[in-house]
Amino acid sequence: MIQLETIFDILIKGFIIGIVVSAPLGPVGVLCIQRTLNKGRWYGFVTGLGASLSDIAYALLTGYGMSFVFDYINKNIFYLQLLGSIMLLIFGIYTFRSNPVHSIRPASSNKGSYFHNFITAFFVTLSNPLIILLFIGLFARFAFVQPGVLVFEEITGYVAIVLGALVWWFGITFFVNKVRTKFNLRGIWILNRVIGGVVILASVAGLIYTLLGESLY
Repeated sequence: MIQLETIFDILIKGFIIGIVVSAPLGPVGVLCIQRTLNKGRWYGFVTGLGASLSDIAYALLTGYGMSFVFDYINKNIFYLQLLGSIMLLIFGIYTFRSNPVHSIRPASSNKGSYFHNFITAFFVTLSNPLIILLFIGLFARFAFVQPGVLVFEEITGYVAIVLGALVWWFGITFFVNKVRTKFNLRGIWILNRVIGGVVILASVAGLIYTLLGESLY
């Protein structure tokens, strides 16, 4: 039987995972901002859509891969959540220290179609299989993959990941478009540092709560 509390919990976890995966300004994030500034907001947004499609493909791959080791996950949930928090901490530090400005490419004078912008972002994201490590860390930290989950609940979780990603891309393109006259390379760097800092704080909190045997999420 489907319980509303369970569905709500899955929605929240999936939504957060979708945002965390999308937020760091790697190559596709910078590409999204570039296209928003050079071509317009919706070109930036469809770039995010392409990235989201690739992300959900990797999320499904990670989730179904982990589903084959349910027994191991249940027996070692403490260590997996600990590992998940550590992986997120490392990811946050890497994001904080990285300079996404280096990913900027020369602006193209040709806008291209929405589909072209969508598909190029999809392949840029797909070319980075290391995203699976981030999904493993997030799924472990949030106990996202569990035995006995109904198909509807499973679908809800992955839909929530997509929604989280879309909300992020919609928000970032809206923000960049609004401040386009003031947004510069330093703005990209600062935004990335803020994102990295938030991930670091969240992972440290998760680490502390795990060690104390409490549930943060």
